[in-house]
Amino acid sequence: MEKNILSIKNLDITFRTNAGNIHAIRGVDINLPRGKTVALVGESGSGKSVTMKAATGLLDSNAIINGGQIFFDDGNGRVDLLMLDKKELRRRINGRQIAMVFQDPMTSLDPTMTIGDQITEGMFLHQKISSADARTKALELLNLVGIIDAEKRLENYPHQLSGGMRQRIVIAIALSCEPKILICDEPTTALDVTIQARILDLIRDIQARMGLSVIYITHDLGVVAKVADYVNVMYAGKIIERGTVDEIFYDPRHPYTWGLLSAMPDLETDDDRLYSIPGSPPNLLHEPKGDAFSARNRFAMKIDEKAAPPMFKITETHYAATWLLHPDAPKVELPKELRARLERSRKAANIS
Repeated sequence: MEKNILSIKNLDITFRTNAGNIHAIRGVDINLPRGKTVALVGESGSGKSVTMKAATGLLDSNAIINGGQIFFDDGNGRVDLLMLDKKELRRRINGRQIAMVFQDPMTSLDPTMTIGDQITEGMFLHQKISSADARTKALELLNLVGIIDAEKRLENYPHQLSGGMRQRIVIAIALSCEPKILICDEPTTALDVTIQARILDLIRDIQARMGLSVIYITHDLGVVAKVADYVNVMYAGKIIERGTVDEIFYDPRHPYTWGLLSAMPDLETDDDRLYSIPGSPPNLLHEPKGDAFSARNRFAMKIDEKAAPPMFKITETHYAATWLLHPDAPKVELPKELRARLERSRKAANIS
């Protein structure tokens, strides 16, 4: 049994707005095993970023945490991060133990500070380190993330660097205090596809060298297939399917996961149109009574309108919240095109 460095238990969050209260996170459970990579997948607005911002104390002021626990275990004991006030969380945890990489490097970097000052700022805050040692470490970090001519780049400002270089700088800043967990919130969205691949390879290489535990927040299943050990699929503030990356990609059980996989571009498909899930996510100002996905689910049953499904166990690591897994539910087959796609993927990966 793998030991979890981070465990989120029954997290429940509401946001106050002028239109009313939005119940954005509705009982989320996520486990991050030590040294592994967990992906949070789902459409925009499903609650992925909000969930991880709760762990770092970065929620907006109108957020209300109704309940739940977020346990962080650094190897010397377990602490509930929700029990720490923001000041203590930033002093003890943020940057030092848990660091976050955001999707747009230009909003993460201060345009008025040099790259060197931004990398060393966290070191001076969290570590007893001299200016000379901090500069040496900053150079090491720039070399680690693949920045050429690192000495010169320390004196540059963000606007003098390309988008790919800025994202590498953001990663270097996140790693500056040697955290145990790295949270990557859409880290490649603002980059072109060739740079995306390099950044993903970079993070994976650094993870192996430093023994990091990584959480990816993304809507891109191509990214997930490349980096994740475990996948949590989110919809309308809930985890609706979780499993290993192979279980989610080769044996998905929730109709929403089927839709996400079907929407991935595929050169070998017989269909000349790209699939999209019909409809839109529900408005959580008016919380759905039953299954939040039922209005978009062509396999929905009457019970989906009355009651939210529990998590049904498929294997020791694979669970899905859909009434289709109930013993009394009618047998539903995977959509034909998706089944053919999964079979092609299995053959390509040599999975029987």
